[in-house]
Amino acid sequence: MTRKQWLILLGIAMVALTIIPVFVFEKRLEHTGGPGIVGFEFAATKARASQILAEWGPAGRRVARLSLIVDYAYMVSYGGFFTLAGLATRDLARTRDWRRLATAGVIVPFFATAAALFDATENVFLLLVLEGHGGAHPPLIATICSSIKFTLITIAILYVLCGLAWRAATANRGKLTSLPAPATAEEHSSEPRRLT
Repeated sequence: MTRKQWLILLGIAMVALTIIPVFVFEKRLEHTGGPGIVGFEFAATKARASQILAEWGPAGRRVARLSLIVDYAYMVSYGGFFTLAGLATRDLARTRDWRRLATAGVIVPFFATAAALFDATENVFLLLVLEGHGGAHPPLIATICSSIKFTLITIAILYVLCGLAWRAATANRGKLTSLPAPATAEEHSSEPRRLT
């Protein structure tokens, strides 16, 4: 498959795995009276994590466990999509001599892959919390991983958006420069006059 085909496939998967969990998992967690998964990610302490688990109850904990497992597919989709989109942005920047964007493209596209890896690590520790293992450390480690994940993926997304904005700006500039220049007064005066 080509890069473009992978981007389409991963993009569709990413959108589906962004929307579906909101209705399948988050809504059910809301009905328990507790927070959603993001709130659980940032629990940070054993006391807060225990409070969330109590608010969810057995049914909510089952939903949260399933959500964390499905999230691994989401990691593959967004990690792959924004890594490939970042590499495409870097290649375009090199072709068009956008030096700053090309230089940033040496490393920034791989922030998406790193974000997915931190996300995977975070979920391991959240699953430990759900099972009551690991003591006081898993909630804090999960929160640290979550913070790094959001930072990295935000930078990766902004890089791709900058590339799109740069491409649109240069395309518009190209259209403007290709328009014929208006005729000057001298050109008008040099035109032969019709005899009346």
